[in-house]
Amino acid sequence: MRSIKYLLFLLFLPIFASPLRGEEALTWQQCVGEARVAHPDLSSALALLQQAEADKRITGGALLPSFSLDASSVESGTTASGNSRSASHSYRLMAQQLLYDGHKTTNLVASTKEAIKGARYNYTMVSADLRFALRTAFTQLLKAQELVGLAGEIADRRQKNVRLISLRYQGGREHIGSLRQAEADLAQAEFEVSQARRGLVLAQTTLASALGRDSHQPIRVTGAFNAGDFLTTKPDLAVLAKNNPLFQQLDTKSKAAHFELDAAKHAFSPELYLTSSIGRGALDSLPIKAVDWSAGLTLSVPIYEGGRGQARVSRAMAVVSQKNAEEKSGYLQIFNMLEESWKNFQDARQLVVVKKKFLDAAMERSTIANAQYSNGLVSFNDWVIIENNLVSAKKEFLNAGANLLIAEAQWIQAKGEGIDG
Repeated sequence: MRSIKYLLFLLFLPIFASPLRGEEALTWQQCVGEARVAHPDLSSALALLQQAEADKRITGGALLPSFSLDASSVESGTTASGNSRSASHSYRLMAQQLLYDGHKTTNLVASTKEAIKGARYNYTMVSADLRFALRTAFTQLLKAQELVGLAGEIADRRQKNVRLISLRYQGGREHIGSLRQAEADLAQAEFEVSQARRGLVLAQTTLASALGRDSHQPIRVTGAFNAGDFLTTKPDLAVLAKNNPLFQQLDTKSKAAHFELDAAKHAFSPELYLTSSIGRGALDSLPIKAVDWSAGLTLSVPIYEGGRGQARVSRAMAVVSQKNAEEKSGYLQIFNMLEESWKNFQDARQLVVVKKKFLDAAMERSTIANAQYSNGLVSFNDWVIIENNLVSAKKEFLNAGANLLIAEAQWIQAKGEGIDG
């Protein structure tokens, strides 16, 4: 009865393994294009950039002329003298232009410019992280698809082994322990088929989320376990580290802190404004026939603020020291990350070649051992070891191919290349 059930399972296996009706097939480039448009992390990073640009306009507005208009209309009266009433109207248009403040505002504007650069580098960093997550999800789904087919192939092979050993047992050429071992291997293979299918659903869900999709429908991906980066000579990691967007962002923060320190040092500089106004006040009647005007300079000199100015300078100096230290620390971390990811990438690339040789050897040994076992030239124990080695070699080769793509993705992320790269 067990064999009949499994034969039915194998009969319908090609149907289950084939793409479902309506299942979407995506290439890597299609995934990149969709995530670039739809993923919320990129939208959030873009919003931060827009905020930084708005901050620059807000700060820079202090260097431009400002205008204000005051107008009033007041009616008053008294009941003491026969309910007398009177009305007055006034208006005034005023303008002000900053002429000098010790370059405090220009330093603050320069700081916001560095903040904009930092926001752009942050966008690239988010893009690089998104590319790695997307590439990992794409690779895991590609691996899951291959694993479903491989698990079915192994289960089919285990079923054939059970039939072969059962015939040998019935003929008195094999003992019951060998048959039970073959049945246990078959049960393990059946479990791995179910496990692979559940893993396939999980990988589809993960990729859909990496694409920024709200709904999760069945997806298939098309591709191969081949690295696209053919560079084998180790690049200059110091140059790559300094071009990394994380280091560039830390550098902009350090520069912005220096500008803010200069601004704090000029907090006691006098402020000189050009002011002018035009209008009339306390008019008893309309229309207005004449206007008043004024123009002049306004000088404001801070004398004492209770030590707040010096405290702001001290704080700004501490921030500069902090940002300089963070920049150096960030460089060291990035350099180490590049070194590690380069090593892992080269290891993964070479391991694929090694695992392919093991797979070729295991397939040759299995072909020979099957013929020898059928003719009674090798024992069951020797034969089953060779069979298990073949199964392991196939799994390890698949894992090596998937690890190669992920190691390549980590190397690209370490360089700071985003999803647009």
